[in-house]
Amino acid sequence: MASFTNSFVVFSIISLLACSINAQLSPNFYASTCPNVQNIVRVEMVQSVIRKPRMGASILRLFFHDCFVNGCDASMLLDDTATFTGEKNALPNQNSVRGFEVIDTIKTRVEAACNATVSCADILALAARDGVVLLGGPSWTVPLGRRDARTANQSAANNELPAPFANLSALISGFAAKGLNADDMTALSGSHTIGQAQCFTFRSRIYNDTNIDPNFAATRRSTCPVSGGNSNLAPLDIQTMNKFDNNYYQNLMTQRGLLHSDQELFNGGSQDALVRAYSANNALFFRNFAAAMVKMSNISPLTGTDGEIRSNCRVVN
Repeated sequence: MASFTNSFVVFSIISLLACSINAQLSPNFYASTCPNVQNIVRVEMVQSVIRKPRMGASILRLFFHDCFVNGCDASMLLDDTATFTGEKNALPNQNSVRGFEVIDTIKTRVEAACNATVSCADILALAARDGVVLLGGPSWTVPLGRRDARTANQSAANNELPAPFANLSALISGFAAKGLNADDMTALSGSHTIGQAQCFTFRSRIYNDTNIDPNFAATRRSTCPVSGGNSNLAPLDIQTMNKFDNNYYQNLMTQRGLLHSDQELFNGGSQDALVRAYSANNALFFRNFAAAMVKMSNISPLTGTDGEIRSNCRVVN
């Protein structure tokens, strides 16, 4: 694992972007009210990733799925109850999203240090950044000051999260609806350099797509049969599943993207040149990924007196 201390390099351009993109959010939001919050989050993420390296990818995905539904408001963390329908059982999330217990543990530690001060939404944003860094990826300055939603939107989770079967135009449109352009999308897709996917999400690709390396397809078919085995896992990056790097883009150039939506980024379309650039220049990918993460983390935050600061991330106060 790369040195955590050495990896936490903050690019000045990212710091400026974090400060300016949403005037109501600030990296220093908790400087006087909970000055140790980032260290608390970091310590817990170190332990979580040491125990399960996959957890870095899981928390990153959890943050992405939160931000794409009604903004980065921790609605993704809310449990279903007899009178409340959350987002956890939406089709893209059911039996798929992970890491809730890690956020619970961090929240408990933060509450002990700074009661009723730090939102679950901000904890998730910090944890996602730290997970990337722990797996060798870039750092960025996280703008803070989000508040937690009192509601969730399962319908939006079913309809607005990008599908693994989507084509390039659908991907571009879906990201544009969230204020993210095609270049942001291609950089953020690089998060698939870590983590795994279930068989049902890539079955059609390995059996039906023609723009796929035949040896790669055969390897994936060995654990993803034509029928059954829906939850069998395969790494999104066949080279370095638990290392955050630019191998994802190199895989695309050799037609070894696991998901149909992955390979759409390098299939004779508008993003081919950027995929080539990232495959050859890891530093460029890291810079653009960090900037895109800051931009995504600023999707429709609740601030001021909107929402609340949950005491338990799973339920509204």
